[in-house]
Amino acid sequence: MIHLNVSGLRRGLLCASIAAAVAVPVTGAARPGAVPAPVPAPAAPLRAASPAALAARYAATRAAIVAAGRTAAEHGHSWRARTLRDLADPARRFLAFDGRDGGLAAEVVGDLATARRIAVLVPGGDTHLDKYGLLRGGALRLRQALGDDSAVIAWLGYRTPNTVSLAALTTGRADEGAPALRAFVRELTALKPAARASLVCHSYGSVVCGRAAPGLAVADIVLVGSPGVAADDVAALRTPATVWAGRGSGDWIAFVPHTRLRLPRVTLGFGADPVAPPFGARVFAAGDGGHSDYFKAGSPALANIARIVSGRPPAEARHAT
Repeated sequence: MIHLNVSGLRRGLLCASIAAAVAVPVTGAARPGAVPAPVPAPAAPLRAASPAALAARYAATRAAIVAAGRTAAEHGHSWRARTLRDLADPARRFLAFDGRDGGLAAEVVGDLATARRIAVLVPGGDTHLDKYGLLRGGALRLRQALGDDSAVIAWLGYRTPNTVSLAALTTGRADEGAPALRAFVRELTALKPAARASLVCHSYGSVVCGRAAPGLAVADIVLVGSPGVAADDVAALRTPATVWAGRGSGDWIAFVPHTRLRLPRVTLGFGADPVAPPFGARVFAAGDGGHSDYFKAGSPALANIARIVSGRPPAEARHAT
């Protein structure tokens, strides 16, 4: 007689299904090898969001980008060197930069000194300097949808996981990145206390936002294409913010099992589905786009994200009950 270990079989199937749902759409993606870069000089704390203070920070950060580009070129990393030359354009504005490994950066799109609405865009996996244009493109389109009295900050402030990796199925990278996100948002809201600040969190970035959420003084946390936030419901996030969730009907993330599987050395998965009624988020229409389409020009998702960041109700919103 053959005895089946049903519990073990269930665990195996669950692990396989999670991995397949995440990996299949992005087969071939890989994090770039480490590119040499100098250690950036510590940035002086920003004491004000005045044009002069911001200009000094942008200039200092630009110098760090130029130095990293020079080092990349010297070591034969031509793609990274070209990317960094683009980033060092005097018209661009970076609050932070570190060129080591995949790179960290925080770029301001818009005028932070005069902005009355600020969105911090937190990206998902496989986001790094060699693919930075995807993140910046989303920030540019969101800022255009928001209008001139706004700023969007493309916050690549954590080591994003490879999408095809164990790290993409656990909270490890989010736990590393959450303190940096909390510190960044606290500095930002201290500099701009009268501005309306929101987090816009895509894919694995929503796990980072979930870990950073407790007590964070933002108006909204917007989750798009989220696999879950490692919390059972909105109450578990312990945030004063209004939590929103949207998912396009063509987004493969819907097929990721919304559960957490606790194994001896690791916990896989991120729990409850943010767009499901029991989670308790305010759900907004995100159209029929796929996982990378939330910031596509003219899309329902982009229009609704902009309305939320502006403090207006999105079209076709509902409260999940």
